[in-house]
This record gives sequence, C-alpha cells and structure tokens, in this order.
Amino acid sequence: MEKAYKLLSLQEKISNKKAKTLIDKGLVSLKGKKIMLGRMELPKDSIFQISQVQKPKVIFEDKNILAVDKPPFIESYELAQMFKDRVLLHRLDKDTSGVILFVKDRSPFHLQAKNAFKNQEVYKEYLALVEGIVSQECEINKPILTIKTTHAKSKISKAGLQAQTYIKPLRIIGKKTLLEVVIKTGRTHQIRVHLKSIFHPIVGDNFYGGMDAKRLMLHAHKISLLGYEFVSQEPMEFQNL
Repeated sequence: MEKAYKLLSLQEKISNKKAKTLIDKGLVSLKGKKIMLGRMELPKDSIFQISQVQKPKVIFEDKNILAVDKPPFIESYELAQMFKDRVLLHRLDKDTSGVILFVKDRSPFHLQAKNAFKNQEVYKEYLALVEGIVSQECEINKPILTIKTTHAKSKISKAGLQAQTYIKPLRIIGKKTLLEVVIKTGRTHQIRVHLKSIFHPIVGDNFYGGMDAKRLMLHAHKISLLGYEFVSQEPMEFQNL
C-alpha cells in the first residue's frame, strides 16, 4: 500500500506537489470513483484516470457585462484571474459548470447588478442529475446554516437563513432524475443541501452524500438580470446520460 499522491506522481512522472494539486481539484479517479484524499492508502498497482480541465469560453461581452461558460474543476477566483479587467458578480462551486458573470468594478452597472442579486431579482436556473426518482415538481423551503472553517459546509438548520429552491423533473434515467432547478436565494451550497434534505443527493456530490461520479452533476444553465439573458448548453456528460 502507498499514499495516492505518491502513486500518482510515479504514474504521471510529476512532482508530489503537482499530484496533490490534481487530487485536490477533484481531477483524479480510480475505477470510476473520485479520489478525495491525497494521503489515502491504495494498492501499489493502482491505475488512475485524470480528467482534463476544459478551457472557459466567453458567451457574451459588452461594456456592461461578461458572461463566461465555466468548466468544472475550476474555482471561481481562478477564473477571475483570467479576466483581470473584470470582477466576479457571483460565484459557482468549483465542481459546478455553467454561466458565471463578470462586470467592471464599481461601474454604474455593477451597482445595479449587485442590487438585483440582493433584491432577489435575478433568475437562476440549473440542471441537476440526482439519485432516485423525482416524480413531480415541488418547492423546497428550508433555512440553511453555513459553517466556514477551512472549507465551507452547509446544513438545514432553524438558525440558518431562508432559502428557496424549486425543482421540476425533466426526465428519468434508470434510477436517477434530471431536474430543472430554480433558486430564488443564493445560499452556500443551497441546491446541494436542499436536494440532500429530500433524499435525492446530486450524483457526484461526495461532500453531501451523493454517489461517485467523475464530476458533480450540477450545471448553471441559465441566468437573467437587468434585461440580459445568458444560456450555457448542457455539457456532454448531461447529453450522454
């Protein structure tokens, strides 16, 4: 037995540090299961698969706003470093793909957009593949409390902030359901925690009890605000279900 990062460094002929980074980014899997800890002890003959990070694509840009199609496995702040003349308007989890927006810092539009988010005047629609069969649409209205230490983690709690999530089944795939998810609020890990709370965790969401997959099956499909609407098409992982 040997630590995962050491085995990966030997397999790929890279440094231990680089191997740890790949594992931390969620890019490394073994027999279809994502490796979560670099120090996990594994058999010495383990053969790893490494997912490639796609390049972000610009969906739209004008003087007010920049819409980018974010691939999974990239932190929002990493993406911001690629567009240094703009600032993030909101964030997506590292493993979530889809539309993310940037604006020019402290511009009149920036202030308007921030107020639109604050006043819940932004339409945010996601696609999520969940475990189990969801037969009808419903609203999940449960308060969420987020505890921030090294990593943020959220849970349903009466001490939390109000959170609203609307789900609608689009199609059943085996024993899984592809959902359209619309959120009114934007709490940390809101969709993931709400879906877990109704016993339908997102496929690939190891952090909240979901089954193993090469990625978190959550995609920011559409966002609308202040007369703008942007759409990111379904990733191949969703099209090939």
